[in-house]
Amino acid sequence: MGTTRAVRADSWPDACDYDVPEGTLEVRTAVSEASVLPVRSQAAADPWVARFLAHLAAERNLSGHTVAGYLQDVGQFTAFVWPGEAELPPYRWASPDRTLARQFLVAFHRAGCAPATTRRKLAALRTFYRFLIREGLLGKNPFSGLRGPRRTHGLPVVLNEGQVASLLAAPLRELDTLQARAAGGMPPEAVYARLRDAALLEVLYSTGGRVAEVAELRIDRVDLAGGVARLHGKGRKERLSVLGRPARAALGRALEFADRLWPNAAARDGVLFRNLQGGVLTPRSIERNLKHWLAAAGLPPAITPHKLRHSFATHLLNAGADLRSVQELLGHASLSTTQIYTHVSIERLKAVYRKAHPRA
Repeated sequence: MGTTRAVRADSWPDACDYDVPEGTLEVRTAVSEASVLPVRSQAAADPWVARFLAHLAAERNLSGHTVAGYLQDVGQFTAFVWPGEAELPPYRWASPDRTLARQFLVAFHRAGCAPATTRRKLAALRTFYRFLIREGLLGKNPFSGLRGPRRTHGLPVVLNEGQVASLLAAPLRELDTLQARAAGGMPPEAVYARLRDAALLEVLYSTGGRVAEVAELRIDRVDLAGGVARLHGKGRKERLSVLGRPARAALGRALEFADRLWPNAAARDGVLFRNLQGGVLTPRSIERNLKHWLAAAGLPPAITPHKLRHSFATHLLNAGADLRSVQELLGHASLSTTQIYTHVSIERLKAVYRKAHPRA
């Protein structure tokens, strides 16, 4: 192996996350999609990385998306420490020192990444090195004692109810427009794409699910008659989510059309949301498609599937739902995580105050 190169933090490219290539497990939305770090996909070929990933999946019972996230962060670190194309695994994990670990983290801060991105990478690399120490490979953790950026408590960005309604109506509105213009009829795949996205947006907002949870939903975990779906959250924990009437109707219509396009496919693989080749629609594709519907609805392009989740929680609280119930629906392990939405719901509290307080 070549020698480890100490790259100056201020010389590192402005990048926060990289897009995962099509055909691989897709995780976490890129913080800055315009800036791309090298994809060190061969990191998984390192024997210690492979053992670490197996440990996360088997012993810690983490989901495939979360395991892929750890691989992404470790892979970025290898690209930072061993930037040469010829630097292939196995890597000399004892080479990086505390200074290099700090430079790696500072690079993300100077690139203008969100503090949460840097904190996540610090946690992932610290966990990886703890594993190497536990396995007897190393004696020191270069990430031990390093502190990430201070956690900020900004309020979640949410859509109001009218904006959500406009977004959810966008796919079928576009379908109606295109069908009216198409004298010879639309390609069935184009029709399905809009029916699917109408259902997908409804399910995201109806369940408040994370994009990865909704993307991996299977038909056998959806009860259209009962109006519930079983989502697999962090740590593979399962929770019941509610499907409202519009979501059930949109799903039923999309599934019926998919059966005509791909006969017997549902019985074979149980996929709920398909791409136009009949395979599984990935989280990355969902995020990309959402941008189209935001533009069609005249809404800010910065809205992400996770902001639909924020909107779901805020609208429930504004309508009087109790915090514990919202916690269960979101799949939060801690009530404190859910409490941030109480700040967003201050308008409801102000309205109650104005109505009830004699000096309002």
